[in-house]
Amino acid sequence: MAYTPNPQRIADEMLQSIGLNSMDELFADIPGDIKLNRPLTLAPRHSEIELRKYMQELAGRNINVEQYPSFLGAGAYDHFVPAVVDQILQRSELYTAYTPYQPEISQGILQAIFEYQTLICQLTGMEVSNASMYDAGTALAEACHMACDASKRKRILVPDTVHPEYTKILNTYSIAGKTQIETVAGHNGAADIDRMMAMIDKETAAVVVQNPNFFGNLEDISQIEQAVHQHKGLLIMIVDPISLGILKSSGEYGADIVVGEGQSLGNGLNFGGPYLGFMASSSKYMRKLPGRIVGQTLDFEGRRAFVLTLQAREQHIRREQASSNICSNQALNALAASIYLAMVGTQGLKEIAVRCHQLAVYARDEFGKTGLKLKYDRPFFKEFALQVKDPGAVNRMLLKNGIIGGYELEDALLLAFTEKRTRAEIDRLVSLIGGYAND
Repeated sequence: MAYTPNPQRIADEMLQSIGLNSMDELFADIPGDIKLNRPLTLAPRHSEIELRKYMQELAGRNINVEQYPSFLGAGAYDHFVPAVVDQILQRSELYTAYTPYQPEISQGILQAIFEYQTLICQLTGMEVSNASMYDAGTALAEACHMACDASKRKRILVPDTVHPEYTKILNTYSIAGKTQIETVAGHNGAADIDRMMAMIDKETAAVVVQNPNFFGNLEDISQIEQAVHQHKGLLIMIVDPISLGILKSSGEYGADIVVGEGQSLGNGLNFGGPYLGFMASSSKYMRKLPGRIVGQTLDFEGRRAFVLTLQAREQHIRREQASSNICSNQALNALAASIYLAMVGTQGLKEIAVRCHQLAVYARDEFGKTGLKLKYDRPFFKEFALQVKDPGAVNRMLLKNGIIGGYELEDALLLAFTEKRTRAEIDRLVSLIGGYAND
């Protein structure tokens, strides 16, 4: 029998209750030229066995990182996820109480969030963390909103070396009129320090710096930090959490708010999501942080206990006065990040970061032997832009040869190197691109 969630009679009653006569009226805001306007093309009805085979066939058309080595980064990275992460994620006391609306009886998820917040603070060098944002882009947008609220200003300076998708999200958020985003052109693959310094003034709510930036390069942050704080604005940093195994923490740079993409921490690529955005700040801005914050205390018997604190700012009450309308805390993804960080530890994270950097340096040197050069002559962490004439053609050639290539820039390929890559894989990448470029 065909299954529909609601019979037509019920659907009609629901429409009439809100003063509408048809489904077309309900979706009148959607432009007609993007509507399907025909029934879905569905396969004939199948038994469960037949359906499983059919879905496996469809899934088999995808190319994944277990089949081909991947050098694609640009914000989502093919890092190794240890088996222990998935095993602990399956513990029911940690994942079933996804949204702790009754926090006193959700001690498992509260402890998981508390441990996550603690680890993020240790990683970033900040004093308080929330749990958590949808991804790095929304975390950045929330951080900018938070900076404007704290400073009573609107102007946000963003160099064009920040991930372009994050900037698009910022611009979408700015439609509400609470932030004014100004993109500042960079120079040679990094923020233009002189231009940034000249633009910072008493109307600047915050300056955003990504380190390593979208092109994989390291930014010079000290002068920007001094200038923005001199004008009583905030410094917002976007960071790659793996890089913090060897680079200075955001707290050491003097950042007020730090955000980033937590996918690298024990979360698979998952064909694009779900991911998680981590967010931390100095304690001065704790009451401005969106999302949940869990605290540790003692119960009436003196036992360790966890409580959900500072939660009344969003979906529970006074929603019209909320500092944020993000209600999900990406709890399962945050838990994976916690397990990963706890397992690898400080030394393990450092070794992973060093390995990524060493492989990237090795690749740069090997490309140099073929006559290929990097687009930018700057220090980098695990990712760099390699100059090629036709990035799209190079990627198609690599895919035919069993390699997932890089992110396509106008005249370069942005290539990423994680600890999963081997020298043999890099040698083959260099050989293929070098041979193609010199053909």
